[in-house]
Amino acid sequence: MNQLGVRSFVVLALALAVCCHSLQAQAQPPAAPLKKPDRATIAALQKRVPELLNEATIPGLSLALIRNGKTYWAHSFGVRDEKTRAPVTEETIFEAASLSKPVFAYGVLKLVDRGKLDLDIPLSRYMPQLYVEGDRRIDKITARIVLSHRTGFPNWRGAGHPLEIYFTPGERFSYSGEGFVYLQKVVEAITGKPLNEYMSEAVFRPLGMASSSYVWRPDYDSRTATGHDFSGQPTDKRKPKDANVAWSLHTTAADYARFLEALINGKGLKRATLRELERPQVAVDPECASCTDRAPKELSKNVFWGLGVGIQQTRDGESLWHGGDNGSFKCYMLAYPKQKIGVAMFANGENGLSITEEVVRLAMGGEQPAFAWSKNDTYDSPAMRFAKVASEKGATAAIDEFRPALTTGDISESSVNKAGYQMLRLKKLADAIQIFQLNVMLHPRSWIYVFDTTYHNNGKVIVALNMGGATVNQTFTIQNASGVTSMTPVQVSSSRHLTQLIAISVANNTFTYALPPQSVTTFEQFP
Repeated sequence: MNQLGVRSFVVLALALAVCCHSLQAQAQPPAAPLKKPDRATIAALQKRVPELLNEATIPGLSLALIRNGKTYWAHSFGVRDEKTRAPVTEETIFEAASLSKPVFAYGVLKLVDRGKLDLDIPLSRYMPQLYVEGDRRIDKITARIVLSHRTGFPNWRGAGHPLEIYFTPGERFSYSGEGFVYLQKVVEAITGKPLNEYMSEAVFRPLGMASSSYVWRPDYDSRTATGHDFSGQPTDKRKPKDANVAWSLHTTAADYARFLEALINGKGLKRATLRELERPQVAVDPECASCTDRAPKELSKNVFWGLGVGIQQTRDGESLWHGGDNGSFKCYMLAYPKQKIGVAMFANGENGLSITEEVVRLAMGGEQPAFAWSKNDTYDSPAMRFAKVASEKGATAAIDEFRPALTTGDISESSVNKAGYQMLRLKKLADAIQIFQLNVMLHPRSWIYVFDTTYHNNGKVIVALNMGGATVNQTFTIQNASGVTSMTPVQVSSSRHLTQLIAISVANNTFTYALPPQSVTTFEQFP
């Protein structure tokens, strides 16, 4: 499909979307009643999970269920590495990704119970120097504000960029890993110890989490799972030397279940402190998880954030939840303190979250509004099937086959974006350009995409970008192509409203371009 074809498609899409929008409003089937895991639950999971792994292209999964406040069943499925075919076991180490945050929050609250940290005293009082220079709003950030994601920080600042506060701390929810890293620095300053040493003393050993660590351990080499991309191919394994409380925890499903047991049973924290963790501190924006550039139009009525955990409020009462996404590792936790049930699951595939909803339904049922808020595509969704067809048959075939879902928005902007990046990773540049073109034309305020084809001999790059809603492909000649590497994707926010691209250069995987009036902006390689 050429550019004219894409434009014609979008005109048709806008017309069809008006008449077909009501299809999206069709009632969803009611949620299964909440239940305690039992023998029938185990039988259902043992039968269905291997099928799900195969259908979703996920190599392995480790799962733990909690009943009556104790681990009821722990089981592993599939392989930890597609090349070696070594099986996943209860001892297999997974990346916990953002499930690192609730465990850290528990450790922070232990300091609160000891009187070493106050939830509502500015963190700047605990630090020898300001964490953010030139913005006194840093003095408004407290541990409570960090743990409930209200700092005003972005999720991540981007390599080489200074940390900024985008809105008054405490004003609203916007998910931020940067905030947790700031609090990590404070905890290290208070305790005088490296983060992992403190967490080992305060959390891991007391709770019996013998396999858990925020830094790499030698024994992990023989036990670790390997991450896999969307097509099931192994990815490089990160082995963190330094702790990062936002993502670097390595653990097992059984270990994480021990942590959930502590939350469910109130172990290790004063009752009032635990209640603060479980109490909704802020309602989320129904449309966005990390939104520093705008206030929400409305607030969610059933998804909130406590101290380090997400909170759902449904007819079953309050439940605690959190998801984790480290790219090729995915994970999820859910706990019902009143009913004393819970689940922890860890997958070593990029598609891991696509089966979470069905696994939770089989494990315990119940209303789960967090799934709708998280906007993760399920393994059988039009979005996942669109990406699969694009990778196997090409962009044109995928666009033609999924035209209705694209026109009605059943395949979201972010899902189309993801499919484009998958094409880049498969080195299918023409298909990637076609998908990115379609996305920015369907969504005029979409991201601007810049990426190169790397012609080392003539030093040219092909750039696809959204300029005020119009997609343009251009080839720029650069003076020095020695630092260009194959297909380097760079993501640029359309909020900058590009109207003219004056110049572009590439060096060391970094694009630098000049914008009127004579401003220069640099974006490093997008991870």
